[in-house]
Amino acid sequence: MYSYEDRMRAVNLYIKYGKRATVTVRELGYPGRRTLHQWYCEYLEAGGLHKQYLKKPKYSQSQKEAAVNYYLEHGRNITQTAKVLGYPARAVLRGWIRELAPEAQNPRNKSGSVVQLTPEQKKDAVIDLCTRQGPASVIAAKHGVSRYSLYKWRKSLLKTKGVGRISKRQEPPLPDDRDLLLAELESLKQQVYRQQMELDILRMASELLKKDQGTDYQELTNREKAILIGALRNEYSLRELLKTLSIPKSSYYYQFAALKRSDKHATLREEVKQIFLNNKKRYGYRRIHAVIRSGGLVVSEKVIRRLMREEQLVVPFKRRRSYSSYMGEISPAVENLIDRDFHANAPNQKWVTDLTEFGLPSGKVFLSPIIDCYDGMVVSWTIGTSPNADLVNEMLDVAISSLTDGEHPILHSDRGAHYRWPGWIERMQSAGLTRSMSKKGCTPDNAACEGFFGRVKNEMFYFESWQDVSLGEFIDELDAYVKWYNRERIKVSLGGMSPLNYRQSIGLSSTYKANSGIAYTG
Repeated sequence: MYSYEDRMRAVNLYIKYGKRATVTVRELGYPGRRTLHQWYCEYLEAGGLHKQYLKKPKYSQSQKEAAVNYYLEHGRNITQTAKVLGYPARAVLRGWIRELAPEAQNPRNKSGSVVQLTPEQKKDAVIDLCTRQGPASVIAAKHGVSRYSLYKWRKSLLKTKGVGRISKRQEPPLPDDRDLLLAELESLKQQVYRQQMELDILRMASELLKKDQGTDYQELTNREKAILIGALRNEYSLRELLKTLSIPKSSYYYQFAALKRSDKHATLREEVKQIFLNNKKRYGYRRIHAVIRSGGLVVSEKVIRRLMREEQLVVPFKRRRSYSSYMGEISPAVENLIDRDFHANAPNQKWVTDLTEFGLPSGKVFLSPIIDCYDGMVVSWTIGTSPNADLVNEMLDVAISSLTDGEHPILHSDRGAHYRWPGWIERMQSAGLTRSMSKKGCTPDNAACEGFFGRVKNEMFYFESWQDVSLGEFIDELDAYVKWYNRERIKVSLGGMSPLNYRQSIGLSSTYKANSGIAYTG
């Protein structure tokens, strides 16, 4: 883009002017400040500039001379010259003028002769330019110089850019009502002060009380308002805070004294947290209350709920679309004998079953259980990586083997393909079990089993990372959970006992065994 001579000229001038890039670029009209610095660094490191960078100049010498001659012969207007010739840029043309016609920088009149004005004459010309009512060309003709010279002198004398003509119009005087202006200023200060206080209240409510940014602080409890006032007492007066938060002074001091008192539920609070964490965040306030009551401590359920809310002990919950195995009407559907009545007076009267899916990064795992409606015990279950007929058939075989003579429960399912194959139907008929099916696409008809799936996924699957867990390891985790569900997980409806403990407490001999009723299929 630039010849070797152009680059050397720029570097030498840059060194001559004390490494002032702006002055050098303004005089030459090229290059950019960053490019000039790169050339200088190359000059220092290599002891000179590389000639292999030499490229053909964009404009020939004849083009340069033609542009400068046109500028000199047609009013010395750089913009008009570039517009008529179609080249070059104005900054480049200025560099050519400095190179080929340096005398053109001096002011001249229309005849072309150099005009020499005294400093006083220059000052008068600048004053006329700044106070003019018409075009600048009239002032230039009056003093016998070009418009460019006038603006150059104005810039030199005023030492600033962008100074235009001096307006003769005077600004209106300030009003005499100084007291009114001061009162308005004080009112604005008070308004800003109140708005800042409200912003600080919202910020503290978010940090200390974990409230949303858009929360209306007027709806906070007196205890929460007392906490906010205590946090902002060093920045704002108590009177202003009480007025903004709309809380009586007596109520604030009552809550302030209550906050200073020791926590009478400190021991209970720690026990609640320990029960919640020991059960992997799966117990809500009802079951935690049942555990504490079983330990002999009498406490209100509302206290447990309040302590869990204050400690932010929340059971994770998430809804997901359930797995569907419906493949059409493979065989005739049977009647819905359960009819959403999942109550049973004894074990092995009403069973429900279904199939659910667990999506993992390493693949998919399927769980197929049979649930007893009497107490929610998982009678049998199979876990596999494919939802095939073997998965449900093996589960049914294990459940049938746990029955005693004379027990023929109703087994309710949805209309999935697994429960309409000949193999399933033959096993049901051979064992004397009665089939019952939900309506098509109606999950509430099998709510007992769907509820079990929801508890399993909320308590051990959702909100856990299974990124580096293999399918075999997850199957072991799921199997351990089902065992824990039967033996240890308490239910409020069973008086705070697990299904197995409940059956033992009422003298029922359970057929459940720790290592039975499980099958892993591929």
